[in-house]
Amino acid sequence: MMTSDCGTNLVGADAELRRMFSAASREFELRGLIANDGTQWRFNPPSALHFGGKWEAAVKSSKNHLRRVIGDAILTYEEFSSLITQIECVLNSRPICPMSDDPTDLSALTPGHFLIGQAMNTVPEPSLINIPSSGFSLWERNRQMLEHFWVRWSKEYLQRHQPVSKWQRPDRQLQVGAMVLVTDERYPPSKWPIVRVTAIHPGADGLVRVASVRTAGGSVLKRPIVKLSFTRRIS
Repeated sequence: MMTSDCGTNLVGADAELRRMFSAASREFELRGLIANDGTQWRFNPPSALHFGGKWEAAVKSSKNHLRRVIGDAILTYEEFSSLITQIECVLNSRPICPMSDDPTDLSALTPGHFLIGQAMNTVPEPSLINIPSSGFSLWERNRQMLEHFWVRWSKEYLQRHQPVSKWQRPDRQLQVGAMVLVTDERYPPSKWPIVRVTAIHPGADGLVRVASVRTAGGSVLKRPIVKLSFTRRIS
């Protein structure tokens, strides 16, 4: 029996060493490619979080909403880990910019593309946000926390893309073919209502307050621009 156990351990150790060697080889190969391309790394000084700019602002925003969502609740390691993983999916699902200029293409580049090569998705589940949490299972409580985080964070994210002076600055008006986000509270976490502008409807003063948009399902809807979040590019 001892001989058998030793043999099994040696096989496992050999497999682990081979895996580590293979990973290290790929890492060295990657370093060579980066060096040949002239890639240079620039690091922020220690204790200078304000140098981070946009990403540190995103971290601050996420922490604030997470603190409010959890409140006084005490979570186990597994519960907290599950919640953080789901929130990570939400943050990395946000649209950055259109994948193409094709007006029929509603796909957007997301942080998930840089991490796993495609957009991150979650399975839609019935909303629990307005249901009293007494009697909830641990999973249902986590889902409700995630929904509360999504509602708070996505609303803040969409507001950042709404031009402040949208009715007084003609140069910031919508253009036909632009990809925009629709403000719609009914969407579940990680689902973004991305549409393309098919027509704009200027008022008597020449400024646009209403636009027609085409959804992923092919429907054409009219929406006021106060419900559309846009910049020169989604970011």
